[in-house]
Amino acid sequence: MKEKIIAFFTDVVKEMKKVTWPKKDDLRDSTVIVLVVCLIIAAFVYAVDAGVSAVLQQIL
Repeated sequence: MKEKIIAFFTDVVKEMKKVTWPKKDDLRDSTVIVLVVCLIIAAFVYAVDAGVSAVLQQIL
């Protein structure tokens, strides 16, 4: 059992050395894109919700 645990963590270290980490500028750009898209989707959902609510209030 001990050998399996040691082998697991050895493999983890090997795989982490293969990872290509993003540069600071790339990470910042990606974060900005994600935030902008989230805001756009939130605005769209809000608009649809407001529209449906207005229609339902007119019906009821």
